[in-house]
Amino acid sequence: MKMKKNSILIIMGFFSSFIYSQDITDALRYSQDNLLGTARFSAMSGAFGALGGDFSSINVNPAGSAIFANNQVALTTSTFGVKNKSNYFGSKDLENSTTADINQFGAVFVIKNTDKNSEWTKFSFALNYENANNLDNVIFSSGTNPTNSIGDYFKYYANRNNGVSILNLQTQPRESITDLYDYLGSNYGFGAQQAFLGYQAYIIDPASNYNESSNRNYVSLIPSGGNYYQENYIKSNGYNGKLSFNASGQYNDKFYFGVNINTRFIDYTQNTTFYEDNSNNLVSGVQRLQFDNELTTFGNGISFQLGAIAKLNKQVRVGVAYESPTWYEISDKLSQRISSVSANATGELPIVRVNPMVINVYEPYQLSTPGKWTGSLGYIYKKSGILSIDYSIKDYGNIEFSPNGDYRELNSEIKNNLGMATELRIGGEYRIKAVSLRAGYRSEKSPYRDQTTIGNLTGFSSGFGYNFGGIKLDITYSHSQRDYQKQFFNVGMTDSSKINSVMNNVIISMSFEL
Repeated sequence: MKMKKNSILIIMGFFSSFIYSQDITDALRYSQDNLLGTARFSAMSGAFGALGGDFSSINVNPAGSAIFANNQVALTTSTFGVKNKSNYFGSKDLENSTTADINQFGAVFVIKNTDKNSEWTKFSFALNYENANNLDNVIFSSGTNPTNSIGDYFKYYANRNNGVSILNLQTQPRESITDLYDYLGSNYGFGAQQAFLGYQAYIIDPASNYNESSNRNYVSLIPSGGNYYQENYIKSNGYNGKLSFNASGQYNDKFYFGVNINTRFIDYTQNTTFYEDNSNNLVSGVQRLQFDNELTTFGNGISFQLGAIAKLNKQVRVGVAYESPTWYEISDKLSQRISSVSANATGELPIVRVNPMVINVYEPYQLSTPGKWTGSLGYIYKKSGILSIDYSIKDYGNIEFSPNGDYRELNSEIKNNLGMATELRIGGEYRIKAVSLRAGYRSEKSPYRDQTTIGNLTGFSSGFGYNFGGIKLDITYSHSQRDYQKQFFNVGMTDSSKINSVMNNVIISMSFEL
């Protein structure tokens, strides 16, 4: 007999010893940075590792602050647009999103050494904040799935959690939907909650050979036969911020050394709505359903960077920099609800709504992102031209969740699927009196070994700047695109939509000498 479904307006929280279902997508979200910085930096596609003298260059090579000649402050705003083209079983959709934000501000203070006997000619100290990755995005996919239904998702968790007797939960001292969902999460974890939602929404039911003591198998109540119309809407908001405390020095007018201590911030919310319609199949069972999830993530992390720049002669500079892994502590909150409409021989039945009104608050976990090496080469032609190249290496297979005992399977999956990725950035600048013209190109390899789940990224940029004297104004347009596959669910129904994501960014910076 189905459990009664009381409607109780209450928000509850619990700390569960069972992890939320993190996956590789979560790992990459906080391990990748976008090209967001000052307008000059972005116009040259971030190829600043051997040049310095720009606030965002400090995030590539911390020795870059020693290139500044005077005290400066800078502020940058950007308009970030994403256009996502989706292809799901031949059905194509388009979704656009645009956000505006202050994505950089910083200050640098230059102290010249008055000791003429010292080889250290000056020291610089900087504080710079950047929105390292804008996480605002909207993706919509729709189409007719010829074989798989969301019923397979709930069935997977019900059969995986064979030790949890959904039918006998009414023997517990709690009897409301809210209390039982909370009880399952606290005692059996995320998977048991998914099975419970599917059972309460009449999407899964015990199999004909169900046996309480030995064979707790469940089957889907969604009619078989395929051709399920499905929609998946994902809206995300948030950022991954980076605050750098920098110190650097110039030695013997030829060498520059620097160090950053970075603190990172994660503020991310993702709302997903999945809809499935099976009403064309004129048989009894589930006709249509909607499954809503809201995930909120907060995190803090720390990392460090070391860098050096050397002047080989008046025209050529080389640089090398190392960025350590970022060690995060992350917390997740999740709320869910589901509704369904079923039918029998007499027609459609009343809608069933299952809303536990519970916010699952999970225990914090740790995430270690991969470190990165960057080598740089810059050529300066008199005072009118610059050409620069950066080449970076990052091994995404080193991403690791911890405690390792809880995430052993996921860490193994990361090592098997992710690998070494390289990034090439090329930028140039030409000055005509007070006007600077800039352009850049970048190419970033996929972090996936198969090069398909996430494809390679390519981008270009252009911009100009005007020097008013003590004030500089820079404006840039940058464009990049990447193809990837987006799974609706991690287990059960694992079909993917193919996404072509195009990013366009307009950036404006103002810098002032103090």
